[in-house]
Amino acid sequence: MGFLAPHADKIYAAFRIMTGLMFMQHGFQKLLGWFGGPQAGAPAWIVYGAGSIEFVGGFLVAAGLFAAPAAFIASGMMAVAFLFHTFVLAKPPSVLPILNGGELAALYSWTLLLIASKGSGIWSVDAARGAK
Repeated sequence: MGFLAPHADKIYAAFRIMTGLMFMQHGFQKLLGWFGGPQAGAPAWIVYGAGSIEFVGGFLVAAGLFAAPAAFIASGMMAVAFLFHTFVLAKPPSVLPILNGGELAALYSWTLLLIASKGSGIWSVDAARGAK
């Protein structure tokens, strides 16, 4: 799409910010009980471990402060979440996200990996402080 090329940096910045804000909501849900609270019976390591990575990682990605390492860690966590859906939650086990309920985990994993590869970009704390 050549007509969008002049706006690629702005589109990426909006993508990074929105991804971070949406990911952070999952942390709010687990840690603070917002948006319906954590899933009933969720183990503490999911509530506090995953919730902390979602909250802090989402904030850092949205703010563009150390977005690449934060997104890399969050991407790995979501890859593990996808494997959990694949081999633990799905009955019978299935690698197809539509069958194992892991669509969101898979999508976040790849989305955050893209952000990890591209970094903070414009409209970020890193850009404001002159970080490379």
